[in-house]
Amino acid sequence: MAFSLKKYNTFGINAETNFFFSVNESNQIKPYLPLLQDSAPPVILGGGSNVLFIEAPESGVLHINIGGIHAHSETDTNVLVTAGAGVEWTSLVEWALKHNLGGIENLILIPGRCGAAPMQNIGAYGIELESVFHSLKGWLIPESRMVTFSRDECRFGYRESIFKHELRHQVVITEITLQLSKPGHHTVNTSYAPVLDALRLSDIQSPSIQDVGRVVRDIRMRKLPDWRAYGNAGSFFKNPVISDAHFNQLKAEWTDIPGYPLPDSRVKVPAAWLIDQAGWKNRRTGKAGSWKNQALVIVNYGGASGQEILTHARSIRDDVLSKFGVELKPEVNLVGLSKDEQF
Repeated sequence: MAFSLKKYNTFGINAETNFFFSVNESNQIKPYLPLLQDSAPPVILGGGSNVLFIEAPESGVLHINIGGIHAHSETDTNVLVTAGAGVEWTSLVEWALKHNLGGIENLILIPGRCGAAPMQNIGAYGIELESVFHSLKGWLIPESRMVTFSRDECRFGYRESIFKHELRHQVVITEITLQLSKPGHHTVNTSYAPVLDALRLSDIQSPSIQDVGRVVRDIRMRKLPDWRAYGNAGSFFKNPVISDAHFNQLKAEWTDIPGYPLPDSRVKVPAAWLIDQAGWKNRRTGKAGSWKNQALVIVNYGGASGQEILTHARSIRDDVLSKFGVELKPEVNLVGLSKDEQF
């Protein structure tokens, strides 16, 4: 009997599967590993906040609902905090702020669950998960055994990790452990202008981690749609990284183009700015479209298929490439895209 995945992806795509299993504990996964080994490839879902179903998955779908948050292994300056892969990411950030533990306050309201966070090396407003990451545990599907990965072993990059490349579809993450700062040892990050501007408007000169969490929450709520009302997966595209020379060429024509210099003679350019300048903000393609307050977000206005959303995204990509010579790459995981079909 077909099982609808509509409630298990924030785009609200009505894909169906014949094999759906939900687990609440790590040891419940082991019996399903043989099925995942035979799937090509298996689909592992948490909150479904970073996935677009182009077609219905042919393989089994494993839903991770492992909860729990606890602190341990304290030092004078830091504490390790472990969260189950099924914990909502923002619930973990709120828990940390409640206990006055710092390091992830800039990442509040990023949709999804903790198990997906290291896969993407999630980041926002000057912070990436890598900066506080300690380790994770998970099942290695091909060998049916539990493994632990340190931060270095995860091979983090910009929205990248080993789990998106060499170990793609091969690990079921069950828990993550972060190293957070204790009171008196916080390093508050206000490097992004919107955060600093919001703090200044509130006349906050020495912000706490709670202050930063509050202004980031406010900024995101103003700019981003609630996925329950308008299906979306947050940022659809990665911010592209281009050479200094390419950025200077663009700067000569587009004098207000923003850029964030990187150590290796490259510049990160906000994809939202490129998409907005190309005229895609608040523009629709049938039942899919770009959000009115944030061009980086593609939304399902109701009843859109995965293919319709993909078509809209490809049109944006092609237009930005034509106008700026910059190639946008999806941050969202595309499920059902055939091997012969490129984004």
